[in-house]
Amino acid sequence: MSRPLVVSIPHRLGKDEAVRRLQSGLSRAAGSLPVLSVDEERWDGDKMIFRVRALGQAASGHVDVADDHVRVEVTLPWLLQRFAEAAQSAIRSRGQLLLTKKS
Repeated sequence: MSRPLVVSIPHRLGKDEAVRRLQSGLSRAAGSLPVLSVDEERWDGDKMIFRVRALGQAASGHVDVADDHVRVEVTLPWLLQRFAEAAQSAIRSRGQLLLTKKS
């Protein structure tokens, strides 16, 4: 099993507002990336468990929301490991956009 990809995204929203913004964020992100589809998205309080598919490969992980940051952990299959750096950058930039944009 490969080592998980971990991204921490700081925010100033508080836990409740960050959860509210993230609850539709994964599906919206997948809608804007044609190679990504969401197989599962399940919330348990301030933690989201997810499974996505990209290029025919499944990846799974979870998002933990804290008062001042969001921690995303994703386990990529070996075929997607070569895209880990790009995935980390995309997660960070989309997460920052979602957590800083005015609503």
